[in-house]
Amino acid sequence: MPPHVSADRSAAQPPGRGPVDALITQTRRLKGDMDAVRPAAPGDQADPRGRWQRALYELARHQLDDLDAHLAQLRDGPPPTPAVRTAPAAPAADRRESLLSRVGSAEWNLLTDEALWSEELCRILGRDPAAPALTLDELPSLVLEEDRPKLTSMVTGCLVDARPIDGEFRVVRPDGEPRTVHMMGEPVLDAEGGTASMWAVLRDVSELRRSQRAVRESRDSLQRQRQHDRAEQRLAAELREAVLPSWRGPLNLPGGSDGSLDLAARRLPAATAAPSGGDWYDALELPGGRTLLGVGDLTGHGPAVTSHTAMLLGALRGMAMAGTGPGQLLAWLNQLLDATVQPALAGALCCHYRPDTRTLTWAQAGHPAPLLFRAGTGRRLDAPRGVLLGAASRAVYGQAEETLEEGDVLLLHTESLSADRLLGLAPRLDGARTAQDCLRTVVEECGETGRDHDACVLVARVAR
Repeated sequence: MPPHVSADRSAAQPPGRGPVDALITQTRRLKGDMDAVRPAAPGDQADPRGRWQRALYELARHQLDDLDAHLAQLRDGPPPTPAVRTAPAAPAADRRESLLSRVGSAEWNLLTDEALWSEELCRILGRDPAAPALTLDELPSLVLEEDRPKLTSMVTGCLVDARPIDGEFRVVRPDGEPRTVHMMGEPVLDAEGGTASMWAVLRDVSELRRSQRAVRESRDSLQRQRQHDRAEQRLAAELREAVLPSWRGPLNLPGGSDGSLDLAARRLPAATAAPSGGDWYDALELPGGRTLLGVGDLTGHGPAVTSHTAMLLGALRGMAMAGTGPGQLLAWLNQLLDATVQPALAGALCCHYRPDTRTLTWAQAGHPAPLLFRAGTGRRLDAPRGVLLGAASRAVYGQAEETLEEGDVLLLHTESLSADRLLGLAPRLDGARTAQDCLRTVVEECGETGRDHDACVLVARVAR
């Protein structure tokens, strides 16, 4: 069998005619299509999904580059002469560019102990083409020590048992650069069936293996991040369930006297798979027959935000039970958030309701005002001044009062729900008999929208 040498020509020549040319054209068109959808430059190095996408793209691009070059070699055929030993070594930059997709070849004659290498194989292994090629006994000197048994086993199997060679090993070039080489070869038999020589095709697959490692590492990183996110979501959900009131039906506060409130509330999860946010609602019977109503939203997601929510609600309930009014209560909550180790921002709405006078006293901290529905129409209550909790030290929060009437519906909601859309429900809420019916109407209208954030809604209906 004649020496099996590679083509050293560039694959960048315009394709001609024939089936191989058509494959080359298709490959280059596909490379252009891939470049058009190439992932953008990383804006966030910590994004595991982005790293995985970019690594997968680079791997596919390397494989297409190899396919393009190999098809061109198949079309052009082998060079007219076997090996050119007198040609000078390629410049370092040219050698580095050739390592991606070029293929070298070699033949070892067992009868004469002569070795014949293609010039491209010399370039891949960093050898001077003018220097004598390494024999099979000398070849392991280029191979990493831990890979030498693998090379020895492949060569022995080929020479003794006539088995084809198909395997990889790592070499170290004279400049100290490690490379990964894939070797495929066969024995050449003489007329009597003995092994006369061995030829092999060697391909530098270092960049391809690097891309594959990058894909594996980025995929593993993405999986770990997803597992971490799922664990955080479960923890946040458990904390949230422990913090928010677990209402399974209507709640009347206080007893069933005239002016008492019929209450219903619901948390509406985001339509997307976004992590749980810091939305909350609360209602609590206070000393003297008053009722505390509140909703709010902390910025951020995950267990840390849910933990802040638990702290905020605990402080809210404790101060409210001590008789603190809504404005002063928000001022102290603001100081509490301002003093936390991890600063946080929160919107909040706090109301006190007196059933004997049907008086609602309320304050807000950068939060949507309550909506009041009466006789088939709805409106926003005029909001007193108030900034987000945690935004300014020693902020002052104003209070407002509103006298409610029998049959009024008061709706408190977090920012993810549109006030205009809720106000449009006024005719339907007018016909509702209970707070639970009102809440059901809100959920039917707003519960399945494409929100990317959680929401909470609390409905209070004044008993007739």
